[in-house]
Amino acid sequence: MQSLVFLPVMSMSLSFGNVHSSQIAGNVLIQKLNITTNGTLVLNQAIDPEVLLQKARTEKAISIDNYFKERDMPLAGTGMKMVEEAEKNDLDWRLLPAIAVRESTGGKNDCIKVKHNAFGWGSCKIGFKSDDEAIETVARNLGGNNPKTAKHYDDKTTIQILRAYNPPSIVPKYAEQVMSIMNTIGEAEIMTDTADA
Repeated sequence: MQSLVFLPVMSMSLSFGNVHSSQIAGNVLIQKLNITTNGTLVLNQAIDPEVLLQKARTEKAISIDNYFKERDMPLAGTGMKMVEEAEKNDLDWRLLPAIAVRESTGGKNDCIKVKHNAFGWGSCKIGFKSDDEAIETVARNLGGNNPKTAKHYDDKTTIQILRAYNPPSIVPKYAEQVMSIMNTIGEAEIMTDTADA
């Protein structure tokens, strides 16, 4: 059984022999594990938020890569790059892989005249040096972080981003199709098991 507890900690100074502690203040997030299944008592353990974030990133990347691998898609192995770029640009972690699936079947049907464009970016007129560069560029633009395209994508919800990326007047139901792929890739929020942290 697990529970998370916020405990207020009062400022105090402790001394043990020649070892002196520093001042402690504020709230401390701790993980309280009561009794394990084998009957041993485990005392409170601190949870490092960065460890939890990295674990969530890893689980998201695995979900993306597994989706691509199960369908024999060339973009398998790019999951972590997609997750990192989505985080940098405040995008849903499933958006980039879902667009790549809709546009090129995960890289199987890349743009013909240019290289490394599994996203159909720029109506397949723009090529990239690598898949990583394509991921970075598309994420930056969809996140509203390119001044040249920000008017189309900045401060938009995921469905609004998709409707700007491929308007319904050009491709009816495009946004809904990509959203469906996103839901197949995984849940929007990945919850990590803190017991493994």
